[in-house]
Amino acid sequence: MKIDNQLKVEHLEKSLSHFWDLSGQKILAIEKQYDGQAGTPVFTVEGKYTTRGWTEWTQGFQFGSALLQFDATGEKQFLEIGRKNTVGKMAPHLTHKGVHDHGFNNISTYGNLLRLMHEGKTEHNEWEKNFYELAIKVSGAVQAMRWTTTKNGGFIYSFNGPHSLFVDTVRSCRILMMSHALGHSLMAENDEKISLLKRTVQHLISTANYSVFYGEGRDLYDLWGRTAHESIFNTNDGNFRSVSTQQGYTGMSTWTRGLAWAMCGFPEELEFFEKVPESALEGIISKKELMALMLKAAKATCDFYIENSCVDGIPYWDTGAPGLVHMGDFLAKDSDPFNAYEPVDSSAAAIGAQGLLRLGKYLNEPKYTQAGLTAAKALFSEPYLSTDPTHQGLTLHSVYHRPNNWDHVPAGQKVPCGESSMWGDYHARELALYLTKQLKGEEYYTFFNGLID
Repeated sequence: MKIDNQLKVEHLEKSLSHFWDLSGQKILAIEKQYDGQAGTPVFTVEGKYTTRGWTEWTQGFQFGSALLQFDATGEKQFLEIGRKNTVGKMAPHLTHKGVHDHGFNNISTYGNLLRLMHEGKTEHNEWEKNFYELAIKVSGAVQAMRWTTTKNGGFIYSFNGPHSLFVDTVRSCRILMMSHALGHSLMAENDEKISLLKRTVQHLISTANYSVFYGEGRDLYDLWGRTAHESIFNTNDGNFRSVSTQQGYTGMSTWTRGLAWAMCGFPEELEFFEKVPESALEGIISKKELMALMLKAAKATCDFYIENSCVDGIPYWDTGAPGLVHMGDFLAKDSDPFNAYEPVDSSAAAIGAQGLLRLGKYLNEPKYTQAGLTAAKALFSEPYLSTDPTHQGLTLHSVYHRPNNWDHVPAGQKVPCGESSMWGDYHARELALYLTKQLKGEEYYTFFNGLID
């Protein structure tokens, strides 16, 4: 990436205004045109959102997008869309014991609704607040039930099974953190009270230790900040066995959306644990040690992203994708979503840019802040911003599952391009909201606003 050190948030003001105008149009189009009976919208095919059954992890992004739109613009129709659909359709996600995605679905909906009330963006209603709080408490406890104990702690296991630690899940920890902040615990056999904060911490430690590499000789492919999508454990004895991937090219390369989840997740959790008292971590880990470990993971992954993204801050879908060898010095140029060899992944940029900005603020380090702004500038302009009113997506050139060949390849193209995803669109909106709140001088945007001082 070629970091633009002169770029300021104010320089993006017009782009952000245009972004929110387009965003509102897309939300209303989906609300009007999408057949909910077909299943949850996942990604677009020829500009129309369609479903793709694997796990139900994107519905929260659909309804949460409307809530972010309301937050940014104050247009109450979007609040009603988000609130009505959350209350009417999201309940199954609260007790879904088969996924690791509670922090995606339920923070995006119930979490945003609770945050908006705490921030004074919506009218205070005690019963409504209690409803959102109960939903978050339940979701955090159910997510914590997906637990594998290891030699040195444990982790929330992925939908792939108890042996599987996904780097993605670092961001689902937010639901455990919110549930804990609301005073909740997981109750087990014989009324054993399980701390959601402890499970959060143990999962973060496992992710930092096994999903992120630090150039310390762990294996032949060990580089500062490289991530593994999946870490495999022997569930009989709790030992780590190997790295793997579900959506990347190999376990020894870096799937860039997995990298982005870590980039965004660790800085958010640094912000949260900054406010957690040392006493709350007693018997688990010292606060100093935990913060140092998370900061190391955050810096490493953000550094790796900067080094392995194109000049404009957009990465290709996997750093080891085989077609990249035919593209010359592709990192010395702007990204090319229409190339003949490998797709880019704008959703990785949308997620990762927020992580860069949060880490930059946490450290007061311009390098990361400017890198985040550089990627945001590219995302909020063509060819990544979807300006076609007939296209339901907002952020173009997102990729879901390249190895499974799930992504649409348009006529005349050789690799997937021109399509959007629910997570890409939602996280582009989160990124835009982060910057919009700065421009407006509003309260700093965290997922836990109002829960802890």
